[in-house]
Amino acid sequence: MLNPLNMPTGQLLLFLVITAIPILPNLWSIWHAYNRDFPTVNEKAIWMAICVFVPVLGGLAYLIFGRPRAKRPGANG
Repeated sequence: MLNPLNMPTGQLLLFLVITAIPILPNLWSIWHAYNRDFPTVNEKAIWMAICVFVPVLGGLAYLIFGRPRAKRPGANG
């Protein structure tokens, strides 16, 4: 079993970076969806719920499908 408490510092840093890589797009997707406008409020809520409750896949789905639908707040169109 992998015990982070017994790892040398370099291996622990590598372990933290590798585990953070799938989390970063998800966190960015939640932040982006929160700060953007969507055609409906329900769509915004659904995208945020997907990103929160389906962490890695939800974030990737938002990057591919949701991000193009989001508009900057106050943008026309």
